[in-house]
Amino acid sequence: MTDSNNGNDFDEMEDVSFAELFESYNDKTGPELNQGDRVDGKIISIGSNSIYVDTGTKSDGVVSKAELLDQEGNLPFQVGDRITLYVVSISESEIILSKAISGAGMDMMLKEASVSRTPVEGKIAGVIKGGLHVDIAGKRAFCPASQLDVKYVENQEEYIGKTFHFLITRFEEGGKNIVVSRRELLNEAIKERTAEFLKENKAGDMVTGTVSRLMSFGAFVELVPGLEGMVHISELSWSRVENAADVVQPGDKVTVKILKIEAGEKEDTYKISLSVKQTTDSPWERMDTLFNPGDQVTGKVVRLAKFGAFVELAPGVDGLVHISEMSHTKRVLKPEDVVQQGEQVRVVVKSIDMDSKRISLSIKDALDDPWMGATAKYEVNSIVEGLLEKRETFGLFITLEPGITGLMPSSNINNAANRGDYDRLKPGDTIAVMIQSVDEENRRLTLTSPDQKESDDWRQFTGAGKKGGAGTMESLFLEAMKKKGK
Repeated sequence: MTDSNNGNDFDEMEDVSFAELFESYNDKTGPELNQGDRVDGKIISIGSNSIYVDTGTKSDGVVSKAELLDQEGNLPFQVGDRITLYVVSISESEIILSKAISGAGMDMMLKEASVSRTPVEGKIAGVIKGGLHVDIAGKRAFCPASQLDVKYVENQEEYIGKTFHFLITRFEEGGKNIVVSRRELLNEAIKERTAEFLKENKAGDMVTGTVSRLMSFGAFVELVPGLEGMVHISELSWSRVENAADVVQPGDKVTVKILKIEAGEKEDTYKISLSVKQTTDSPWERMDTLFNPGDQVTGKVVRLAKFGAFVELAPGVDGLVHISEMSHTKRVLKPEDVVQQGEQVRVVVKSIDMDSKRISLSIKDALDDPWMGATAKYEVNSIVEGLLEKRETFGLFITLEPGITGLMPSSNINNAANRGDYDRLKPGDTIAVMIQSVDEENRRLTLTSPDQKESDDWRQFTGAGKKGGAGTMESLFLEAMKKKGK
């Protein structure tokens, strides 16, 4: 009895379980699907080659996994994700799905695709006047050249033999006149990718992109397919950049910082400003570890101005060599007389202003200073030769050696015994002069004539008439000549 009851209980449980399963199966009574129908289903399983989708009917759909891979070969879906596909064929066992209608379709299906804007698959068979011949489900279609891509296609022959998805924009004469567009389909995909990118990213974020093209003012970077941002030439590097090609090339992968996102003039377009240099810290933030006043370093002349030359000490760090700091040995009127753009020069850091981000540099301080030891080299009352550099109303500038120029005041010229000789001098002429005074600290040297006339002022200056002094100009001159001959 007990066994009999147990057996009935088991049968009853088995009946209930089967009933539940049957009811569950019958619950999937969504609308019947037809070839070309659009299916919005949930992924229920991912195999090695196929992906299975709940179509909402008694039969699950299957789509080739390879068809859903992205450009990098990765599958951007997982179990539970919803996906939109189209019915390619229906059998008792399964429903074949695809991203677009393909294969040998009927005219009615293509016409329906044109109305519902369902993507169809086509193979480019050749180039004809104004566009390309596309084979779609065994039918000849025409794709205008302007509708092949979102960008201008220079070499259409490269597309021959390739298969793409198209939208049917015109279906006339029972399928004898079919016009398709790939551009419209790409634009729709771009809108979706753009919306997703803007949802996930904002100004201040770091993202990775690919350099797509170069312009004189900077470089365009593709952030996602169809969405570009612009890096102005000033944002390519902390260093001064004259040509974008010196920093990046089309195809380069770069990390950029989003500076600004603005709506474009046309609908669903955006202006995105990017920066490459701001993905790294400004070199000024670590200036105290790079340079200090007094350091002697080598830099590159990056720009010339009327007042001096800018020298790059490190990427993004320029200093100014004022024109007065370019040479000990000559008066510099133009920076290009001393340095050229692109030239490597040795400089001394004179000062660093962190607040204004300015560095003062000197070229001449990195060279030997001819004024060092001038007091010992040019003794007072010694006679030397010099070249007339220029004539002024207050006297003559006479160069004794490169970097050492002295002044013979007009008063000393007037007291010269051979004053006429000085009046006849021209720039570049050689003349013997006597050292009257040397101020090494202020770089000043006063000259006089070796044959000065006797005067109270002169006698007082030379000590003439004093005990131990040279009593005459002649004796002074002879003494100076003796010193020079030693």
